[in-house]
Amino acid sequence: MLEPVRTPWQEHLLHFDPMIYAEVNWDFVLVCDSSSLDSEAEEKRRQYMSELEKKHFKIKKSKDGKKTFYGVRAPPDIFRKYVRLLKNPDQGCTNLVDEHVSETSRIRIVNFILLKTSIRSGETLDDLIKIKVFETAFPLHTLNETTGKNLKERWARWRDVIYKQPVQQIREYFGEKVALYFAWLGWYTLMLFPAAIVGVVVFFYGFVHFNSSKITQEICSANTTLMCPLCDQNCPYWPLSDTCTYAKVTHLFDNEGTVFFAMFMAVWATVFLELWKRQRARDASWWNLYSWDEDEEELALELINNPECDIQMHQHSYLRSTVVLLGVAAMIAILIGIAQALVVYRVVATVFFMRSSWHFLSEHANTAAVMSGAVLHYLTIVIMTKVNRMVSTYLCNLEKPRTFTERENSFTTKVFTFQFVTHFSSLFYVAFFLGRINGYPGNYIRIAGEWRLEECHPSGCITDLFIQMCIIMILKQTLSNCMEFLSPFIKHKIRTLKDRRSRVHSEQGSGDHVTEAWKANYRLGEVHIFSLFDEFLEMVIQYSFTTIFVAAFPLAPLLAFINNVLEIRLDAIKMTRLQRRLVPRKVNDIGIWLQVLEAVGVLSVITNGLVIAITSDFIPRLIYKYAYGPCAQGQEDIDCLTGYINQSLSTFRTQDFDRRTHVLVDVYPNTTECRYRDYRNTDYSFSVQFWHIFAARLAFVIVFEHVAVCIKFIAAWFVPDVPQSVKNSSLQQKHTHLLDQLGMIERSTEV
Repeated sequence: MLEPVRTPWQEHLLHFDPMIYAEVNWDFVLVCDSSSLDSEAEEKRRQYMSELEKKHFKIKKSKDGKKTFYGVRAPPDIFRKYVRLLKNPDQGCTNLVDEHVSETSRIRIVNFILLKTSIRSGETLDDLIKIKVFETAFPLHTLNETTGKNLKERWARWRDVIYKQPVQQIREYFGEKVALYFAWLGWYTLMLFPAAIVGVVVFFYGFVHFNSSKITQEICSANTTLMCPLCDQNCPYWPLSDTCTYAKVTHLFDNEGTVFFAMFMAVWATVFLELWKRQRARDASWWNLYSWDEDEEELALELINNPECDIQMHQHSYLRSTVVLLGVAAMIAILIGIAQALVVYRVVATVFFMRSSWHFLSEHANTAAVMSGAVLHYLTIVIMTKVNRMVSTYLCNLEKPRTFTERENSFTTKVFTFQFVTHFSSLFYVAFFLGRINGYPGNYIRIAGEWRLEECHPSGCITDLFIQMCIIMILKQTLSNCMEFLSPFIKHKIRTLKDRRSRVHSEQGSGDHVTEAWKANYRLGEVHIFSLFDEFLEMVIQYSFTTIFVAAFPLAPLLAFINNVLEIRLDAIKMTRLQRRLVPRKVNDIGIWLQVLEAVGVLSVITNGLVIAITSDFIPRLIYKYAYGPCAQGQEDIDCLTGYINQSLSTFRTQDFDRRTHVLVDVYPNTTECRYRDYRNTDYSFSVQFWHIFAARLAFVIVFEHVAVCIKFIAAWFVPDVPQSVKNSSLQQKHTHLLDQLGMIERSTEV
């Protein structure tokens, strides 16, 4: 078989970096360990290559040290069948080879045939890789003027961080699925910019009123207001003014702008998805994939590989579905149990920190417990991510999905559900249960009858939620990006250093450039069928953080925007320089991720309404201002929130402490009363104001969610999913096709 003639420029590139010029003659490379003396493995390799030769594949075998490389090339008739069966689905692609299919389609077709080819024992390529007959199989990175070279030099570089992505060239090199991922990520990042600006404005609104808030002024001057002890053993009474700084920080995120921002983000999520649907429709139309059918393509590939194949039919089993459903429920219960364990940790840690000899730690015991709990929560996320994937894979196999897309959708739904519970169960507790089920002094709810549950700060619980979100989001984005990039980078450098001596010998001795290109690709990081899934999952989890509890963390869109600007280039560098080439997938949308994003958008409306109504002090302040405060009593020339703090604290008689409470009274002796955050009467029953606030909170949630949902529906109706130009283009194509068919019928009738 003759090798193609290389230009001097290509020879120059190959001499310095063989990876960037892999011979286009070879579609795939299979690698095995040639140092093994296992005759059975060698026989299975021989059988597999024999099966490929029966299908008229060309094969080249090359040994290099302990590794043996097999290059395979498919015959042209395979691609001619593909074009005829599917009426050239690659129409409009600018990078076509002689067989009139794109390079990405060629790789996808060959990959399908390799995976479907089996030896006499019935084992396929996946089976052979699992039992170490082959180590790996991968397509080759290639370099030409229009795709690979431009992607490396104009996309996968830090200096291009602010420039538009070449989505069309990404599609020509990595396929539609990768191109749509980067198109979606770029669109999401662009749409984050206005959300980030509004979030920063809301944050600075709170910052401007940092010292002028009447509530924070009352807290900072409450030197004589003694609060009840925060623990049971040797804990002192403490003045409310000790939490002055905490109260000021709380006002940064719990102010009048919070309601506006939550409503804005509900509308933003809807507009973002609707505009993305329009952009996706344009891309699918430009790529001639608007009416593409995955089932039809898979059936065509099955027939190309084996005309006598049996069609794999759709299957459904109520028994299997029940087992899967029970498995999902059991896993969710375990994850919720882990979240409760984190609650117990914070309770025990608070007591431990309070008893610490380090004065600063004992003074800020509650904050230290929340922050350390957030770090521990992040560690559980890292560990449970691996467990969630294993369980999802097992449950997905039980369902026996028919196609790759069905399997991916099933896997995506389960992994995202588990990951969502892992990430957000602790946050839901902090937002909606912290400080609301702990009882009151003298009648605390205790864990195992011993440890008191946590209490909210006198200025509200929203700062605890902010701390949790801030730590988890920052840790996840920074550490995940570092590991995601550094891991393949370091592994590639180590492989390159280990192989340097043999590479120099090969360049100076054999001069086999083809083998050098294969080795250079082999040294790159390994990829798998769900490599792109991991990227999507990371971004959708971030999207959830950006929308679901954004009322407590208005800076979340800004952090997400900065992260994504870097993420695009990190992924680009990783895919083009540090990892083997992904097997291209043909798709016309982002699949089930769109439904996941829509579900997150609906959930964000509900949770943000609940955060404002329950977690925030917006409703209690509003009720006090117009029903109980000085303005409600007809007083003028006075701040309407004057006296709010005193009104929001109930009084407890110290003689009613239970026997487990031993208060340290050295600092404040002869104390007969202390204050705690609640709305209760002197007999510790709920006051009328408590029920007034409860009713107002319930009414606000109902009104907020209905208004937000109505706005979402109006926005969805106002912005059509598919642009009229795309609909008209599709209509024109159908009209032209029918005219052609009509002309053929009339000519045949005349004859």
